[in-house]
Amino acid sequence: MRRILHVDMDAFFAAVEQKINPALIGKPLVIGGSGDPTKRGVVSTASYDARKFGIHSAMPMRTAYKLCPHAVFLPVNYEAYSRVSGRIKGVLRKFCPIMEDVGIDEAFLDISNIDKPSEEIAKEIKLKIIDETGLTCSIGIAPNKLLAKIASDMQKPDGLTIIMKDNIESRIWPLPVRKLWGVGPKTEVYLKTMDIETIGALASLPLNKLIERFGESYGRYLYEASRGIDESPLVTHWEPKSTSREITFEKDIGNWQDIARTIAGLTREVADDMKQAGYKGRTVTVKVRFSDFKTHTRAKTLVVSTNLVDKIRMAAFDCLKRFELKKKVRLLGVRVGGLEKV
Repeated sequence: MRRILHVDMDAFFAAVEQKINPALIGKPLVIGGSGDPTKRGVVSTASYDARKFGIHSAMPMRTAYKLCPHAVFLPVNYEAYSRVSGRIKGVLRKFCPIMEDVGIDEAFLDISNIDKPSEEIAKEIKLKIIDETGLTCSIGIAPNKLLAKIASDMQKPDGLTIIMKDNIESRIWPLPVRKLWGVGPKTEVYLKTMDIETIGALASLPLNKLIERFGESYGRYLYEASRGIDESPLVTHWEPKSTSREITFEKDIGNWQDIARTIAGLTREVADDMKQAGYKGRTVTVKVRFSDFKTHTRAKTLVVSTNLVDKIRMAAFDCLKRFELKKKVRLLGVRVGGLEKV
């Protein structure tokens, strides 16, 4: 039987900041954007002391400030977090070479062939990570990635949860449907209109009804996931499908020259990223989010893949011409997809 272990660092960005500056321990700490809650930006991580006030990731910084004005607000320091993440991933690879790196603060390990009890492996990993970084993590172990990820979130912080197939009905089904990997806020709201609020309630629906409501692919996924079925392998190596850059303005802009100048700058950054990583791409997409938060995209596919800034910029401007810029703009983004190695 497969044994998949999911490691999820506890409030990672905040924990790293507290390690750098112990005076922050015990204080509500919010990491996001430039660190200024009076400016635009979203919360990347909130310490557990901040979460008591209802602050959570992806929340606007201004909202977080209203909820807890006495919190400490800090900017995102990816360089510091990446260094610590590298040390953590180094620890994990020593335990098991079959690792899927799924983010700066989490990873899956396939421990099926390690001749030790699951709990013993998890405890050893926790101790090694503490020894190496001084940080805690929560670990979930289950027969597949889906259940392991759910399990790692069940006893945070510093938790250890093991889910077996015969635990699904008693431990997974009572959970809110939002806990199911792949169920976002929109799907959650839609499911509530169907009186579906728990994973178990979702599992009670027949396959044909889910396909009728959500389509063949997603409907089948919900049917299987709600029953704890997931045969997906660990992806130990992957190639990026796209690369992008975007910017949210401090104040909405409406001047064409400002918009054009920003698009030109973003395309230059994307082209530089592609050259450094050794990729070319074919599909150029421009994203515009207007002042009313409505977001639209336009795309152009090139005949030949490229990483030349002039060609990417020309395609981006072709896309930009297809927008009706009657409202002020809040965010601009440029993405190049269909990447292939040079």
